[in-house]
Amino acid sequence: MFDSYLRESIIGRAIKDKKIKILFYNPRDFIKAPKNNYKPVDDKPYGGGPGMVMRAEPILKAVQAIYKKLQATSYKLKTIIFSTSGKKFTTKYAKTSAKKYTDIILISGRYEGIDARVQKILRAEEISIGDYVLTGGELPAMVLIDSISRQIPGVLGKYESLEEERVSSSEVYTRPEVLKYKNKNYKVPKVLLSGNHKKIEEWKKRVDKNYEIE
Repeated sequence: MFDSYLRESIIGRAIKDKKIKILFYNPRDFIKAPKNNYKPVDDKPYGGGPGMVMRAEPILKAVQAIYKKLQATSYKLKTIIFSTSGKKFTTKYAKTSAKKYTDIILISGRYEGIDARVQKILRAEEISIGDYVLTGGELPAMVLIDSISRQIPGVLGKYESLEEERVSSSEVYTRPEVLKYKNKNYKVPKVLLSGNHKKIEEWKKRVDKNYEIE
């Protein structure tokens, strides 16, 4: 699921330039294969309920393999589990993570979730990217990879000026100055044509109710 995304655009270039490095650990690889070679990473939940739950042992063994790999380096590690009840992910969180940690483990769940003991044992932080339910943790992982990576110096290359560092607005315009559509003229707001940067920034703040100065 990650292959095409990680090969493209800014993230693909950052990996190629060794600004970031992304490694994958499949829990199935940490299960001793039985005779039929079936490696279940899930099981029925205690107490009943729909669906299946990801087992703790394969995930914990995968994380132990990561710990072992990091032993030869100087690192500051953070472990994240995706959960709909977790702390809301924000740009501020991405900035802090990029500055504070050298390595981040993203544990992506499937099915009905992950055995709660994984979070307790690893003391992982539960993170949510929004108030909705997804099939798995792959998309949230991509969101964090993208958002955190762009905070790392050099990742954006010639696009070094982060959008979130500028006064921006969800209402933007480009040429032509007057767009004619179905006999109606739609014009660019005059203030954006004025060249007065102070007034333009004030306009952007007014039209974007979600704008916040950090």
